[in-house]
Amino acid sequence: MPNFFITNNLELIKSYHVAEVDGQKAHTLRGFYEEIAKVLNFPEYFGFNLDSLDEMLNDLSWLKQEKIAVYITHSENFVEKERNPDKLPTLLDLLDATCEDWKWIDEDDDFPKKELIIAFSPSERIIKLLDSQEISYEIK
Repeated sequence: MPNFFITNNLELIKSYHVAEVDGQKAHTLRGFYEEIAKVLNFPEYFGFNLDSLDEMLNDLSWLKQEKIAVYITHSENFVEKERNPDKLPTLLDLLDATCEDWKWIDEDDDFPKKELIIAFSPSERIIKLLDSQEISYEIK
């Protein structure tokens, strides 16, 4: 099962806690950090950078839900105005790796197991980005 989905049909992910990030407000990495911090209730010590994002997404212990979907609307605008264009592929790789890592966490570890997926609203731009990174996804 892929970690990424492209869909407009939220019914398909209704069994997940859907954390909706508005791609129009996340047109830079800083904007994305601010939006994801809000929708996933990141702790105050979140550092608004890739390393801190990685740390937060690999913890999620403050969320009671076991199944979490980050749904990015307006994916055509998602991190489109970032000054360093290399950062978006790095972000996508981090998100993919984090979703994959959660699949390998054992139930008896120190913190509760989560299931994390990333969903995007359909856009040519996000499909091209995922294809260029060779990240598998499902269109639903």
